[in-house]
Amino acid sequence: MPGILSTPRRRITVGAVAATTAFAALTGLSHVASASASSSSASPHAAGTDAAPAAGTAAKEKQTGPAKVSGEGRIFYAYSPDDDIRFSVDATAAPFSRPVDQLPKGMPSDARGTVAFSHWVAKTKETRRAEAAVDCLVTAGDTATLTAVITKSADPREIGTRYGFSVKNGGPGKGRFGFHWGVSNVDIVDGKTTAPRVGTCMAPAPFAPVTQGGLKVTHGELPPLPEGWQPGR
Repeated sequence: MPGILSTPRRRITVGAVAATTAFAALTGLSHVASASASSSSASPHAAGTDAAPAAGTAAKEKQTGPAKVSGEGRIFYAYSPDDDIRFSVDATAAPFSRPVDQLPKGMPSDARGTVAFSHWVAKTKETRRAEAAVDCLVTAGDTATLTAVITKSADPREIGTRYGFSVKNGGPGKGRFGFHWGVSNVDIVDGKTTAPRVGTCMAPAPFAPVTQGGLKVTHGELPPLPEGWQPGR
């Protein structure tokens, strides 16, 4: 950091590849969201298996409704241990609801909802915030990955940028949260490190422990493809 909010397309200048991810997390995201001065902590923005399920299990999963992630929590981020970092998520699967170009019927992982996040920086006593619209969600038991496109930020360059997130169900001592710019999403282009664009539902494992609040993952199996579904048709 000094702000967990990022500029994913901005080049990161760092000497050693081994130090790249830490540098990206600690300094590559500084100008996303606004610095609103604060002298106190930030206000928050507010079980499956790998095997294919038997017919009975699939029917049961279908009856429970779509995949969902909801809740809010403060996390502990090892590279900014004194900062107050919070995420809130309200995401619901909406399969085949986002037709685009070569995918006229959308994707089974399409989703809707909102991710909001805030970061109170202890060193500067500033709070940075942003909001994003969910476009993809996939669950696996008590874990989920999702992506969302920035819709609100003090930095207009961030609007329209996709961010990746991951969630492990639970509250303090059990839940975890991940964000793509914290430990990953670095590429080497022409010998220089850069943060590439994030694709739908791309995120690292949920690496940061939840210390307050909590998030709930409701698993949902991927739906069958609709009749005639085929990219480019």
